Amino acid sequence: MATTVVDVFGKGLSFPPRVGADGRLAWSSGEDNVRESIQLILLTEPGERLMREQFGCGLRQYLFEPNTVATRQQIRDRIVKAIGRWEPRVAVQDVTVDPVDADARLVAVNVFFQLVANQSSGRMALTLQLEG
Repeated sequence: MATTVVDVFGKGLSFPPRVGADGRLAWSSGEDNVRESIQLILLTEPGERLMREQFGCGLRQYLFEPNTVATRQQIRDRIVKAIGRWEPRVAVQDVTVDPVDADARLVAVNVFFQLVANQSSGRMALTLQLEG
């Protein structure tokens, strides 16, 4: 029996939730499902999910923090730890958290990962606002 992409990476409701062309809730599968899962981990605060209070990354706590090297390192460490704990389908290769030149309050986050099942590489990008 041949293994399909859905068998390897799974299938779940799309994130963010949306309605498909058929009028039903859209689903994601394969590598898209993994990327959406990483996004969900990064955007969820611990304590938000019922029955899974530890789930998430907790990046909102940095909203009023200064955009310093120390703060960016804390963000990086938190991301590596959260993805390592909650997403076993990937191996984090690197996480960069760099200031955005156009706005001193913003940081650009890039998560570089490798899918465990097929060794393909991927990247997730996100911008965070610091200093309220």
